[in-house]
Amino acid sequence: MDSLAASEAELGLVHSPEYVAVVRGTQTMNTEGLQALSGMYDAVYFHPSTFHCARLAVGAALQLVDSVLTGATSNGLALVRPPGHHSQRAAANGFCVFNNVAIAAEHAKQRHGLHRILIVDWDVHHGQGIQYTFEGDPSVLYFSWHRYEDGRFWPNLREGDADEVGQGCGRGFTVNLPWNQVGMGNADYMAAFLHILLPLAFEFDPELVLVSAGFDSAIGDPEGQMSATPECFAHLMQLLLLLAGGRVCAVLEGGYHLESLAESVCMTVQALLGDPPPPLSGTMVPCWSAQESIKRVRAAQAPYWTSFQHQDTGPGPRPRSCSPEGQPPPPAPGSPEYVVAAEVAAAEAVVALSSLLDQLQHCPPPLIRTAIALTATDAEALALPAAVLCHEGPALKEETEAWARPHEALARDEALTALGKILTLVAKILRGQVSSGIAATPAPAIAASLDVTLRQGLCLGAQRLLCVAVGQLDQPPDLADDGRILWLNIGGQEAAAHSMFHISVPLPGETGGLLSCILGLVLPLAYSFKPDLVLMALGPSHGLSDAQGAFLASMLWGPAGGRVLALMQESKPQLAGALARALHGEAPPSLGSCPPKDTQDLRRLRGQLWPRWRMLLPGPGQAAAGDQGLQERSQAAGLGHLSPRPPSSATSLEA
Repeated sequence: MDSLAASEAELGLVHSPEYVAVVRGTQTMNTEGLQALSGMYDAVYFHPSTFHCARLAVGAALQLVDSVLTGATSNGLALVRPPGHHSQRAAANGFCVFNNVAIAAEHAKQRHGLHRILIVDWDVHHGQGIQYTFEGDPSVLYFSWHRYEDGRFWPNLREGDADEVGQGCGRGFTVNLPWNQVGMGNADYMAAFLHILLPLAFEFDPELVLVSAGFDSAIGDPEGQMSATPECFAHLMQLLLLLAGGRVCAVLEGGYHLESLAESVCMTVQALLGDPPPPLSGTMVPCWSAQESIKRVRAAQAPYWTSFQHQDTGPGPRPRSCSPEGQPPPPAPGSPEYVVAAEVAAAEAVVALSSLLDQLQHCPPPLIRTAIALTATDAEALALPAAVLCHEGPALKEETEAWARPHEALARDEALTALGKILTLVAKILRGQVSSGIAATPAPAIAASLDVTLRQGLCLGAQRLLCVAVGQLDQPPDLADDGRILWLNIGGQEAAAHSMFHISVPLPGETGGLLSCILGLVLPLAYSFKPDLVLMALGPSHGLSDAQGAFLASMLWGPAGGRVLALMQESKPQLAGALARALHGEAPPSLGSCPPKDTQDLRRLRGQLWPRWRMLLPGPGQAAAGDQGLQERSQAAGLGHLSPRPPSSATSLEA
């Protein structure tokens, strides 16, 4: 849609009348006057058209919020310039004239009556303008990760450190995650979402999510010097769409590498449209510095949020003289070695980015987003769009009978018919003909059907299968323990790691416990494992409500790029409908304010699994992965040796 310029009254929601008048006056200034005014602020360049362009940028953000909150659109992205997250009540700053996102938040509160707004600032610079605006306001939860390097990176503000949590009644509603090392990538960003942002967000229960979408945090950007690849932003956005009923408004901020910026924006838009995100590249091993920063934030926020009050991790230890692997420590910031390493790493990153973008293809998703193969459910009862439904026919009878032969539970006709449809559906998902699916089987046959499905997936060439079995489902006999199948049973008698690939946890009795299990265990394992297909099996006594089942399906949608098969007992039409809508890309129903509730058993289990699965937050007494984790991850992604890079010798600025 075309943007309408914001009114001066709308600018006044955040900015002082005197400041608005100063910017308005630039329309008639000569060059000398513009230069003199620009020099009064930090990295701002005024032009006679600045006032008009900045009002258009604010107007676009406000129109997007209005459109989403009135239901005209589900979500959206405002592609605007100039950006805004640095500008303050009476000052331009860092290329920012008016604070687009802050004004949008105030507009949503005053015009639409919202009481809880989440702002996620994934720009690589600290958005101090947004923080200053809302640091005393408990109706706005502001989360920012940013390159910080112990205050040596622009804007060089103490307010960007982890222990800056807000003022007065707004304490705990400012969440700063400072990156003290460059080269942060996909694993670090995903760990930050899983272990900080999402637990807080589900406890806060926002009515609207605003994203300060700066893509200078992507690979190749000369300002950020980070390593997150474009598809990472699709995964981040897909997780945010699980909040606020999917009401997400993103507003462009920084981004200074045109190819990286374009690809990252494209991936973000695809996620907003409901397309499955491409699989994440690289090894999912957060580096030591990221783990330390995450633990510091959790400790700083623990007094204010139930989500973190029973955590087992305090601030991480300071670096030792050598890494746990015996490698020498990285060079100190500012040292000659640090500068040389930075120059080498920057050159390698440019080459790696070019290769990465050449390989990145935007393939359209399968024509069939969600296929349904049910045995006893009337399609009309599901109340789904016709495009969602596809009643899969059975596989060849001889093939189905051969798979079923070892299982007595599959001998009956109805179980055999259901198995044939499941086999067809699995084949179509793995061949790219169908994105995701739902299948049903008679209750006595669900365990046997799951066993056959796992074996068939391996025979069809899947390298890694993740099975999340909820309820009373025994592990299949002779299940391979060779790393190809990750079996996770939510409903076991106790939390136990029978091996690093066969894991069970008790079924949580409440939504907060389920959230803690998903965010603290299931998703870190799933993103570490990087499955080709996720099997979500709802067995006897699974105990999930329709909303909880849809939520779990939505959460599992990302790690496998949308390839999820939900296997359930027949005669559950309402649950099937909820699962179908979730797998079709719709936002699941809100679970309400429900802080994740950790348990001692779950913390103990994570401690047992952490040496193999580093996306899990390390427990007490466990050494962090060290900067070696960054090197391993970067090398696996083809980025070469990434050493910490120094702050720019000149003032480093952005939007």
